Amino acid sequence: MGSCRIRNELAKLDKHVNRKRIVRIMTEMRIRAIYPKAKTTIPNKKHKVYPYLLHNLSVTYPNQVWATDITYIPMEKGFLYLVAIIDWYRRKVFSWRLSNTMDVHFYLEVLDESIRTIRFA
Repeated sequence: MGSCRIRNELAKLDKHVNRKRIVRIMTEMRIRAIYPKAKTTIPNKKHKVYPYLLHNLSVTYPNQVWATDITYIPMEKGFLYLVAIIDWYRRKVFSWRLSNTMDVHFYLEVLDESIRTIRFA
């Protein structure tokens, strides 16, 4: 258990103790919580590594470089997916959409709207 959980368990027993005190005592006794550490930075050796093509490019005018981002938003049951297309120079979002499914038509709608926005801008 970590210091927060120990504090909560003690509170259930009507023993109200500051979490910082629990941390200090745990440090003195060399007690640590055991939990799985995040392994988000370990790459899979089988995946192909693509080169970064923009490393020598300075973005100096609008519509020179566009970027896209897909963000997963956790909901009570499943996820919502947010797709946005952004112009790097202006830092402007051309188009974005929310969807509860991750299909290609959803992304193509956002891309089509971005292209239409550029034509009339």
